[in-house]
Amino acid sequence: MNKKVAVVTGASSGIGNAVCKTLIGEDYYVLANARTIASIFDESDHLILNNLDMLNPQTSECLLEEVLDKWNKCDVLCVNAGIIESNTIEDINIDKMCTMIRLKVEMSFRLIYTFLKYFKKVGKGHIVIISSVMGTKTRENSGAYAGCNYALEALAESLRMELCDTDVKITCIEPGLVDTGLHRDWAVKPKELLGISTALQPKDIAEAVLDIINKPDHIRIPKYMILPKGHKI
Repeated sequence: MNKKVAVVTGASSGIGNAVCKTLIGEDYYVLANARTIASIFDESDHLILNNLDMLNPQTSECLLEEVLDKWNKCDVLCVNAGIIESNTIEDINIDKMCTMIRLKVEMSFRLIYTFLKYFKKVGKGHIVIISSVMGTKTRENSGAYAGCNYALEALAESLRMELCDTDVKITCIEPGLVDTGLHRDWAVKPKELLGISTALQPKDIAEAVLDIINKPDHIRIPKYMILPKGHKI
């Protein structure tokens, strides 16, 4: 197959959903893993949609096996699944926090561990991690969430050095405030807290992903921060 193939996690909504639709629109073949799969995509022969449990340690291997069984290759892994649990360290819901850590840290490591072996075997590939600007600087009430993203940043930086002489690329995308459903239950929305009039849209991040993975082979983009107007960090 000459067309490129991507695996995207966290495809139910928001950034992951937008990444899938953007890649399909550019003639990529996409294996999307989504917690909720009903009516989120139009039917397409460029898409496999499933809802494997991202907390299951076997999921990363299942995703790789499935994409290779279907298309016999994988070019891009977009690691995106996650949730936000924020509060003071004293008052945070510790069980929800631990679930967030498992999703954003443990499962990201497992996915990358599995796909990295494949990419090195075939000699080429691109791992894109959707991190956050909160992986570069924390603030009050955000220690747990920022900590997860700091872990992803550390993983990406270590991998960058380990892979610098190979054709396996690693990019950590660091969005500022994005208008997704992750903040739907917050009493005070981040736009108000941060004084931002217009947040980024998931499509903005998806277009950044597309731009990065379409760069020539000799170009490396280890980090890609994208902020809305007024986001001082």
